Amino acid sequence: MSSPPVSSSAVAYEAWTSLAVPDWLNKGDNAWQMVSATLVGIQSMPGLVILYGSIVKKKWAVNSAFMALYAFAAVVICWVTWAYKMSFGEKLLPFWGKAGPALGQRFLIKQAGLPATPHHFSNGALETAEIEPFYPMATMVWFQCVFAAIALVILAGSVLARMNFKAWMMFVPLWLTFSYTIGAFSLWGGGFLFHWGVMDYSGGYVIHLSSGIAGFTAAYWVGPRSKRDRERFPPNNVLLMLAGAGLLWLGWAGFNGGDPYAANTDSSMAVLNTNICAATSLLVWTWLDVIFFKKPSVIGAVQGMITGLVCITPGAGLVQGWAAIVMGVLSGSVPWFSMMVLGKKLKIFQMVDDTLAVFHTHAVAGLLGGILTGLFAEPNLSTLFLPVTNSKGGIYGGPGGVQILKQIVGALFIIGWNLVATSIICVFINFIVPLRMTEEELLIGDDAVHGEEAYALWGDGEKLSIYKDDTTHHGIIVSSGATQVV
Repeated sequence: MSSPPVSSSAVAYEAWTSLAVPDWLNKGDNAWQMVSATLVGIQSMPGLVILYGSIVKKKWAVNSAFMALYAFAAVVICWVTWAYKMSFGEKLLPFWGKAGPALGQRFLIKQAGLPATPHHFSNGALETAEIEPFYPMATMVWFQCVFAAIALVILAGSVLARMNFKAWMMFVPLWLTFSYTIGAFSLWGGGFLFHWGVMDYSGGYVIHLSSGIAGFTAAYWVGPRSKRDRERFPPNNVLLMLAGAGLLWLGWAGFNGGDPYAANTDSSMAVLNTNICAATSLLVWTWLDVIFFKKPSVIGAVQGMITGLVCITPGAGLVQGWAAIVMGVLSGSVPWFSMMVLGKKLKIFQMVDDTLAVFHTHAVAGLLGGILTGLFAEPNLSTLFLPVTNSKGGIYGGPGGVQILKQIVGALFIIGWNLVATSIICVFINFIVPLRMTEEELLIGDDAVHGEEAYALWGDGEKLSIYKDDTTHHGIIVSSGATQVV
């Protein structure tokens, strides 16, 4: 008699592989989570590296791309050395976890878990168990790392084309430690806002609201670009900018689709809602440009795409498809109004030089998305994700109206903390190195700051001398006793 056939799934989990494939491991969840992390990483590098390097003036292409690249690399080391456990480890304070390394083999190959997330009823009985995904801690550490990295990369967009690179090198670990980890633990890692039931599905507050407010605050302390750059700052490569924007959009599938910590039905809902809202927002922004400025702007379309992606993020897996369309309409119009109308009328927006308008595209859109999530969160979808049972949006009645209040309070905490923490960090750094580049560096750009230029081309008013005895240095041609700045 022949032995019964052995299923492929049984072979995959045979005893000889038990060390690498323990009983608690779900290969599908693990694969999706690592793919999601890679997609989010691609959003930063090369996505925003390309977008930043191409959307700025040619003389700042290298510096802008390098600020994003440096932030990504620096966050990785800080994250595994101390910041992960401050964000997702054991509770130290209601808003902060205990610092510690996430580098040891015993820690990284055990089943992932967020120790501060068990939620209890007021009588002490367990309401929701600890979050324990079916994959190793190493997957969780890396997934959360790329979120922390993109927060710093987004923030950089506010201070491009004038922040001293040495000051940026100091700013990245300080802001990660004293600002990002606070928001992450409070809302995601088991802090007081998490247990109160504030909804932030995938980072509308933790990443976008915080980086938008922090970026605007840092822009104030760093100071403006040169007068010439503020008056004229054309992108050096619009088509390459679109390539970066495309990586950002499609990478958002991992951004929002990975936050249920599993390849489940809610993950699918989040990915679909993300694309619905982004597409709607892009179209609305473009329509508004055509109606009021008579021309469709591709840069405007990219801004609309970003505001749609940001707006849906706090509610991607919590709202229905029709609500994603409504959120897209509002994310394509409210930030458009704040940028194109209020941005040109209010004195504060004239005083603070937010290079890529991160305040409008991320802070305004993130806040809008958080409040709309409190309005539209569907009860059954909320049950799939949130620790507080019976959570739902305001339109569904009952305790739903309280959810909007929770969303507003959560936003105020993130805004207040980032205003104060970012200001303190900037003042501290300025005691050590100047926050702003020198006037010579501001005049010349990449060649003065890095000794490198993005394109080996002559143009944009530059002149190539034909004299053999000419020497060039930082855009200055010296010939026959005459000095000319080009």
